[in-house]
Amino acid sequence: MATVPAHNHASLMDSVYRGQRHIYDLTRKYYLFGRDRLIAELDGAAGMAVLEVGCGTGRNLSRIGKEWPGVRLHGLDISSEMLKSARASLGGRGSLALGDATAFDPQSLFGREGFDRVVLSYALSMIPDWRAALAQSAASLARGGVLHVVDFGDLQGLPSPLRAGLGAWLAKFYVSPRVDLPDVARAVAADMGLKAEIVRGPLGYYQMVRLVR
Repeated sequence: MATVPAHNHASLMDSVYRGQRHIYDLTRKYYLFGRDRLIAELDGAAGMAVLEVGCGTGRNLSRIGKEWPGVRLHGLDISSEMLKSARASLGGRGSLALGDATAFDPQSLFGREGFDRVVLSYALSMIPDWRAALAQSAASLARGGVLHVVDFGDLQGLPSPLRAGLGAWLAKFYVSPRVDLPDVARAVAADMGLKAEIVRGPLGYYQMVRLVR
């Protein structure tokens, strides 16, 4: 697959979410499963720096702040439209930046060398060069940090007609499940000296990855 230039992808995401951002959280709660499980398993503590790459509306960051009081919230997204919703959701409780998940500099954007927790929640399935985004997120971990990923799985536990229908519907929103995520995550972990943990969600609907520095 050819790599989509970042500016083209940013324009596409803005066009998709310019209107949808207003109903995004209401509709996605019915099929973006595993997000709250990820948040519950962050094992955060006051003072920790948390970054969500592809933070969207800020829904996850807001919940992370409530679940783990005292953590420092940071969010990155390529869509300026989504960041409008994220700013409203966080109400000044975090630091947000416009940037490309495949090539961002934590120091220039947030004044940090790395983060204690990095989150990718249903973002990789919408990023054309998702392997680079995964590697960049892992590289942004501070010593002892953990990258938490949740995204669509292989869906193999679903009845065939439902699986086909869901796949076709997701494609309308430029979503492509990354069925080889576990293998790619293990390769990134091996390259960077990280520990990889892979969890398959019920029916293969979602998958979770943890990379530990």
